[in-house]
Amino acid sequence: MQNIINRIQNNQFWKFHGGVHPPEQKFLTADKPIKPLQLPELLIIPVQQHIGVPGDIQVKVGDHVLKGEPLTSPSSPMAVPIHAPTSGTIEKIALHVIAHPSGLSELCIFLKPDNLDSWRERRVCEDFTSLSRTDIIQKIANAGISGMGGAGFPTHIKVDSKPNIDFLIVNAAECEPYITADDLLMREQTATIVDGINILKHLLIPRMVLIGIEDNKPQAIEALRNATAELDNVKVCVLPTIYPTGGEKQLIKALTGQEVASGSLPIHQGIVMQNVASCFAIAEAVIHDTPLIKRVVTVSGQGLEKPQNVWAAIGTPVKDLITQCLPAKVNGSQQAVIMGGPMMGFTLPTDMVPVVKTSNCVLVPASHELNLNNKEVECIRCGQCAEVCPSKLLPQELQWSAKAKDHSKLKALNLFDCIDCGACAYVCPSHIPLVHYYRIAKAEIRQKELQDLKAEKAKSRFEARKARLEREKKAREEKQRKASEARRAAMNADSGEGASAKSAVAAALARVKAKKAQSEGTTEAATEAIATQTASPEKSRAAAAIARAKAKKAAQAQQASEQATVSAETNQSDETSAAAKDDRVAAAIARAKAKKLAKAAEIGDSPANQKGTAEKPQQAESKNDTDTNPSISAEASHEPDNKQAKDASKNARVAAAIAKAKAKKAKAAQENASEDAKADAEPPATSGSADSPSSSDSADNKKAKIAAAIAKAKAKKQAQATEAEPDSPDQSHSDSKREPAVKHADASEETPDTQASGPQGASDDAADAKKRRIANAVAKAKAKAKKLAQQKTEAKSEGEAKSEASLESESTDSKSIEENSTSTAEAEESVIQPEQQAAPVESTSSAADEKKARIAAAVAKAKAKKQQREESK
Repeated sequence: MQNIINRIQNNQFWKFHGGVHPPEQKFLTADKPIKPLQLPELLIIPVQQHIGVPGDIQVKVGDHVLKGEPLTSPSSPMAVPIHAPTSGTIEKIALHVIAHPSGLSELCIFLKPDNLDSWRERRVCEDFTSLSRTDIIQKIANAGISGMGGAGFPTHIKVDSKPNIDFLIVNAAECEPYITADDLLMREQTATIVDGINILKHLLIPRMVLIGIEDNKPQAIEALRNATAELDNVKVCVLPTIYPTGGEKQLIKALTGQEVASGSLPIHQGIVMQNVASCFAIAEAVIHDTPLIKRVVTVSGQGLEKPQNVWAAIGTPVKDLITQCLPAKVNGSQQAVIMGGPMMGFTLPTDMVPVVKTSNCVLVPASHELNLNNKEVECIRCGQCAEVCPSKLLPQELQWSAKAKDHSKLKALNLFDCIDCGACAYVCPSHIPLVHYYRIAKAEIRQKELQDLKAEKAKSRFEARKARLEREKKAREEKQRKASEARRAAMNADSGEGASAKSAVAAALARVKAKKAQSEGTTEAATEAIATQTASPEKSRAAAAIARAKAKKAAQAQQASEQATVSAETNQSDETSAAAKDDRVAAAIARAKAKKLAKAAEIGDSPANQKGTAEKPQQAESKNDTDTNPSISAEASHEPDNKQAKDASKNARVAAAIAKAKAKKAKAAQENASEDAKADAEPPATSGSADSPSSSDSADNKKAKIAAAIAKAKAKKQAQATEAEPDSPDQSHSDSKREPAVKHADASEETPDTQASGPQGASDDAADAKKRRIANAVAKAKAKAKKLAQQKTEAKSEGEAKSEASLESESTDSKSIEENSTSTAEAEESVIQPEQQAAPVESTSSAADEKKARIAAAVAKAKAKKQQREESK
């Protein structure tokens, strides 16, 4: 390092490879001062004027802005803002052609000046040393300063570098022909440039500051030496004029002898380089709080009458610059306009391209000055392009690979080390525009790399999404596996895991049942179901089972009650009519038995004989009743033997009186004897006749006719027995008692009539109770039928037995008088039946048996009809 410094102190510099000596043509503008340019009618300000990313637009159409007001704000460290060059109104924000070799369009802000040039508020800082390093860097960033002599790299990134900087190089070479912007700036703004250098020294603290300048700028060299004479470690280095000394790597090589490797940056070797125009802009921003809103532009060429350097506001169209310099009249085709110098510049597609921060020259050459219409021919492989290349590249091979679009080969040949200096094209005898091929190839490679980067990001997002979906899938599978294991474990009540799973399932089921029970009004089941949530696993399972059973029972009970209510309502009339029919049949049977007992009483000799014969007739009666009517047999068997023997005589006499009274009533029905005979001869109705209302009415008529026929037969039989009865000593005794008996018979005669009309009046309460019991019995029978479908027949039989028993008990409670008389008649009949069988009147006995059979058949038909009704429910 010391050797390098010593050589610099002795003005012993190095040479870089290649280089050319084109005509300078600087005399056109070198002797003319910088002229302020009038504001155009419309400023076109590109949003992006630097390497990096554009900022975010902060204004909208119609806004009025002041001079120096930011129009965009940085959105990343590689973004710098742009500012309003003057005060005015935002007219529109749209795409427009910018200063680029491809002539592409970018987003631009169109500002219409108001010609007031009103500044925003500024804060001047006379002593920058009072500011912190961070504040200075922030001021540079807010001013929107980027490299003004090259690619436009953001300045605040370069000055915010790591320590141990060896050299701060100020590039003042300005090697491009025709361009004198930096030369005039150094001569006119020397103090401001030195202030900028001092600010950079304050930030970077380099070991030495080197100002590289070519020897073709004597006035600028003198001005810089005078301004930096009192500064320590600042050296103005005068280099021989050769193009392209102003290149970054070439100037570093010439001043320090160090070469920057391919793909490396100067900062990696402890070197920072800044352009003199950038130093001026840094001083303006830090000291005077002035953003980068204008720059010096050389407008030169023999196609202009008054070429000169001008202060051009950023966004000024090239047309306005040319107009200020009075373009020469050209006959024929339009003059070409070049942005930049003759070596590195490019032809503009239109003169409405705006000036940007990196624009340092607008060249309008005459037709004989630059031959822009040279025809390209094949390369002759002379090798002159490789000899003059300052980057030591192989231009002819790069051109072949660029034409073949072999991007991998171009990268291998270090295409991006090319600085687009144009030296190869300048010396090419075949007039091949090599730099244009390189620029196109670079743009294509950058575009492809951008697409590859986007594809890589998309791939990364896809792989991340795929990995996420895979994780979610595995998580779902794991969850399902655990759930499956829990279900399998739930089947094993002995395992703790199964108990826990069952507990959770039971708790969930209990909550559901509780909600259902609450909606149905069963608060008890809901309380027990909720209690299972906090119980132990064993208790919770038991409680859940109880809750389920109770809920099921409650639902069944509610359903059964609804069905019972409907069936009770629909069958209430049927039950009442059936009960009335049974009562009429029982009355008919009682009357028949009473007649038989009366006859037996008249025939009987003494109480002893009656007592002796009581047992035999009882057995016979029991047998006959069993064959004909089970209910009559049950009633006869339940009577105590001692009571029958004791009351036999009395009941016989009462029955005789009743029979005589009934006989009188039966005579009135003799007119219908023929009709009754037909009714007796008719066969029993089938059970299928109960399916319709018409068959039910016919069955009732038949039963009434049967009862009338039985009554008439009994009367005839009793009359025959009375006529055939001999006189006996007891006749006077029986006659003496006949009068009370007749009275009793009269009372008993009224009993059937009362019983016929009584069920609607005296036994209403009993009938209601009976209906309720019937409904309950039906509901129970249906509930049993649902639970035990296979035992449906047995359940129905039990329900019928219960219904018959309840009907018989109710009939006993509501008709005590008729039952009393009926039981007495049965007892008398049991006494007289053996004698009747032994009597000489055989025809009468056989007729009575036949009548009993018909009565039993009628009872059986009634029961069958009742059973069918219950089954149809």
